[in-house]
Amino acid sequence: MLSLGRNPGEYVVIGDNIIVEVVSIDNCLRLAIDAPKEMSIERGENYEKTHDVPECIKRTRMLGGAKRKR
Repeated sequence: MLSLGRNPGEYVVIGDNIIVEVVSIDNCLRLAIDAPKEMSIERGENYEKTHDVPECIKRTRMLGGAKRKR
């Protein structure tokens, strides 16, 4: 897993056809994701209702990072 710091207006490119841009950071981080229509994009909390938690997320949580609000 790659972890990057980004500011509003900055983005990362994944492969040739996926762009993830930080669009605002107030009290809530917001991302804009541009990807092909045939690619599924799902919120983690919804994904975890039907799938196991990905191993990279389990490791991040064990290390104390990426805390989720409940």
